[in-house]
Amino acid sequence: MRALLVVNPAATTTSARTRDVLIHALASEMKLEVVTTEYRGHARDLGRQAAESDDIELVVALGGDGTVNEVVNGLLHNGPDLDRLPRLAVVPGGSTNVFARALGLPNDAVEATGALLDALREDRERAIGLGLAAGTPGTQDEAVPSRWFTFCAGLGFDAGVIGRVEQQRERGKRSTHALYLRQVARQFLDEPHRRHGTITLERPGQDPVTDLVMSIICNTSPWTFLGNRPVYASPKASFDTGLDVLTFNRMSTGAVARYATQLLTSSPERGPHGKHALSLHDLTDFTLHSKAPLPLQMDGDHLGLRTSVTFTGVRRALRVIV
Repeated sequence: MRALLVVNPAATTTSARTRDVLIHALASEMKLEVVTTEYRGHARDLGRQAAESDDIELVVALGGDGTVNEVVNGLLHNGPDLDRLPRLAVVPGGSTNVFARALGLPNDAVEATGALLDALREDRERAIGLGLAAGTPGTQDEAVPSRWFTFCAGLGFDAGVIGRVEQQRERGKRSTHALYLRQVARQFLDEPHRRHGTITLERPGQDPVTDLVMSIICNTSPWTFLGNRPVYASPKASFDTGLDVLTFNRMSTGAVARYATQLLTSSPERGPHGKHALSLHDLTDFTLHSKAPLPLQMDGDHLGLRTSVTFTGVRRALRVIV
């Protein structure tokens, strides 16, 4: 088997020595080409090259969720093709690694490499669904290129938090759960639309849902992790179904305290609920419009401001090693 290993040298939980050990372990089982990313978007370019190659059968992403997202977008540059495209494998190297953990992989890079090699020897793979987001035709965002996401997206509050975290990291701060929690508090205090939402959710054949403050889109469950604690925004979300949506139409101090507590105590059976929360399961197509530009995130990557985004849940989009 010929494989491409895409290595993010800035992966926060692996050292250069650890990466060398993992590379040798993988190279003992396959013909391995190793490329270290050098710029933002490099992993996407490498994924696209692998997709256009005639002989690469497997792409391994060693890094966090951002690296995985770039590789996936490269592999699917021309759309899904289960019979032709290389398979994807993930070795977690980021601070949270939601996608890898949602697949059932260990969060430790060495253990995950061992699990990956076992899966390859036993030929274990899975065809998973993915989310696709694009600028809505007929709106000012229609020229925004489409982008795939593996586990989540968000319009509004949570994307604003991620934007703040990225700003802090650019200033040299480490990505920690404490950093995220501080930015949640600051985003809440500065949120201009928390009482009067600007988002409308539209679905084919259904009445619009208006005046939403924020929307979380999940392609799998859990939504994220706080250390080893899984957080379930949409417990029914799955790689085998369409997309799930959790929306809120109010973010008063009391509502935020209530829903934050529900998130922190969520389980595979129960997520946030209440009169200001709406949960939708297994959606294939829907659009989020906003009266004011709002931040958008996908797989934990802040993508700037948007006023209209169309989401599509695509089943069986990519083969992954599990």
